[in-house]
Amino acid sequence: MNKKKFNLFGLLADSNATSSIIAIILGLLVGFIFISIAIPAMAGQGIAALMTSGFANMRNFGQVLFNATPIIMTGLSVAFAGKTGLFNIGASGQFTMGGYLAILVGVRATGLSGPSLLIAATLAAIIGGAIWGAIPGILKAWRNVNEVITCIMMNYIGMFLVNYLIIQTVFDQTRNMTIRVQPNANYPALGLDKIFAAEGMRPTDLTSAFIVAIVVAILMFIILEKTTLGFELKACGFNQDAAKYAGISAKRGTVIAMTISGALAGLGGALFYIGGSNPSIQVVNVIATQGFDGIPVALLALNNPIGVIFSAIFLGYLSTGGQAMQALGFTREIVNMIIAVIIYFSALALLFKGVFQKINTKFNKNKEVNANE
Repeated sequence: MNKKKFNLFGLLADSNATSSIIAIILGLLVGFIFISIAIPAMAGQGIAALMTSGFANMRNFGQVLFNATPIIMTGLSVAFAGKTGLFNIGASGQFTMGGYLAILVGVRATGLSGPSLLIAATLAAIIGGAIWGAIPGILKAWRNVNEVITCIMMNYIGMFLVNYLIIQTVFDQTRNMTIRVQPNANYPALGLDKIFAAEGMRPTDLTSAFIVAIVVAILMFIILEKTTLGFELKACGFNQDAAKYAGISAKRGTVIAMTISGALAGLGGALFYIGGSNPSIQVVNVIATQGFDGIPVALLALNNPIGVIFSAIFLGYLSTGGQAMQALGFTREIVNMIIAVIIYFSALALLFKGVFQKINTKFNKNKEVNANE
């Protein structure tokens, strides 16, 4: 009987999680170097705060999940497009447009009450994001305009347009931001504020918006892996010529994929801005960072909708730990730089997987040559 030899590179090449974990570890090591350079005497305490604060108590973990909620949606937006061969870098604009429409309905739809107001605000956000995503999709499908260029342009158009519309419709001059929505327009806590609580600390911002994000992620996984629509969209992403030969319309697939991708980011805007903490939209010329955070989240998850949940929670965990580091004397800039380095390495998970696959292929070829000799 021939014994099968253990192949480490084969295991690494076949495991999506392994390449992501290696990327995270490398990112943490480089992050520790930055901490050591910034404040050498506090390096140990700083990395400990970064890595443990999220689990320090239930309230902190609730904040981790709260921070993860919007980037689960923007991560899903980027991942869904990525599965179909598209790069949706316009999640920020779609997120902002969805957030504005959710707030607009939450403030102005005084004729609605109870759950109907929340549902209407959420649907408005989804539609707004879908339209903002469909535009680059249409230009890509019928004019072959690169979606990266149009998505970047739509980010800026969305930011300036929303700023203008806020001033015209729901502007609070005293705070330079949107008016607070009606209480019924917010996602309810459903007891999560009591579950994720700590004595002597204010309640967590976590609400049922997180549950909605989890459900949507599972739904996206089912659509992509278990439905005909998902198969057709992925076929267009893998090989448009083969998909066309099989009778699948690549143009239709491109528009549908970008529309769904935009709708997911738009829903993320609703889950953030009416997710219970009432952050409001400030009138500033700054593109929403949640859309860009969705890119490393999707890359770390290798565009798997279920993996997006865990990678977004990881990023939320780093954000919570970064706040604890500031209490130790580390400036916000240092904290953000450390998190950015970790995210950067995390985004290289796909690269590590490709390297392992190449090494494994070469290893197998050499083994075959030796066997033949």
